[in-house]
Amino acid sequence: MSANSIITATFEGKAKDQRAYRHVSSGADGVEESETARSLASTTHPSPYLVVTRLSPWSRSQAKRIFDCVWVLLALPLLVPALLAVGLAVRLTSFGPVLFLQKRTGLHGRSFTIFKFRTMAHVTNKAHHAVTTAGNQSFTSVGPFLRRWKLDELPQLFNVLAGDMSLVGPRPKMPEHMISHLPCRPGITGAATIAFAREEEVLDRIPKHHLESYYHKVVLPAKRRIDAEYMARATFFSDLKLVVESVLRRWDSSVMEQMLETEAFGVEDRILSSKPFIPSAASTHGPIPSSSVGRPASAEQTTAFL
Repeated sequence: MSANSIITATFEGKAKDQRAYRHVSSGADGVEESETARSLASTTHPSPYLVVTRLSPWSRSQAKRIFDCVWVLLALPLLVPALLAVGLAVRLTSFGPVLFLQKRTGLHGRSFTIFKFRTMAHVTNKAHHAVTTAGNQSFTSVGPFLRRWKLDELPQLFNVLAGDMSLVGPRPKMPEHMISHLPCRPGITGAATIAFAREEEVLDRIPKHHLESYYHKVVLPAKRRIDAEYMARATFFSDLKLVVESVLRRWDSSVMEQMLETEAFGVEDRILSSKPFIPSAASTHGPIPSSSVGRPASAEQTTAFL
């Protein structure tokens, strides 16, 4: 089971429902069509804050924990030289600690400290941006390279051994980015992690004054749905496949961009459905141009609905 197949199955129907809703809401028959549109919106756009606790037998099994520990212990002898080399590179190229420690939210809302190699300049009097893009952080000279190859995530293998994380699962979020409690251990990689592997490059195209809102209204719900869908179907072999895909860097940015567009339309539709129906205004909302399907929302489109 690949991340692409899960994403496609989850969002194809959702995109069709959103197009149907936009078509209904653009009608000129007044109140009747407005009520129909609002009813459709309420059924096709559930709140992203709902807690989904449905897990596959594998996702909640003790065997998954054994799987994590065995693979980490087997990989550590091979990864120790890489850990030492990356740590030395961080130490020699920038001032500050080698490791970046941060509080994240894990299983059932419990807080833990995540370990990462530091990729940004060490500062004591200024906080980093909560939403990281390719252009809004002061990276160290080796930081972009570590981020690109996900080498900064290697210390999280010790989070796995400590029981705070799993190899595969939803990424642990900072408390301010949590939209629901995790019913399983967060992971180093996962379905949403692979789909959003180049997230920082895409987010760099969003206007700065809309970045935080866009991340909470579009990106976080999209990730939540991908991970919830995956964890409900996960098996030993699907987890193994995701680990292999992560190691081999088999990422597809088109999947992420298509999903962000789908989610962006969903946000716009929810905004439309929450406003009183105005016939003259409704006539300005035409069907989605076919040329826009499969492309990320532009900065102008983003500004229009945020």
